[in-house]
Amino acid sequence: MTRGLPVGARLECADNTGAKVVQIITVPKYHGTHRRYPSAGVGDLLIVSVKKGTPEMRRQVLNAVIIRQKRLFRRADGIMVSFEDNAVVITTPEGEVKGSDIKGPVAREAAERWPRIASISSIIV
Repeated sequence: MTRGLPVGARLECADNTGAKVVQIITVPKYHGTHRRYPSAGVGDLLIVSVKKGTPEMRRQVLNAVIIRQKRLFRRADGIMVSFEDNAVVITTPEGEVKGSDIKGPVAREAAERWPRIASISSIIV
């Protein structure tokens, strides 16, 4: 999986929790190289800060899972996939989705890794 979103990237929130734009703070369980920014790809769990949204949600630190990324990534069957935007879903540390609806498509890699995301998504690409 191509990791297309480094720490500091801002992403759209694709669920109905009240958050609109979030920023990546860190990528747990990322083991990189010296002086390289930690980055994440589709299906990875993140720790994010809410930058835009309802007053109750703003400035909160939450867990999230990436469901779409603009950067091309290659699937095992050779198909190259990219989406129109970068998007996340707010979750608990165990992967339970906090919202009840997901707007837009969800990458198959994220749906296979997180079954709760797959159950409430409308479109899996």
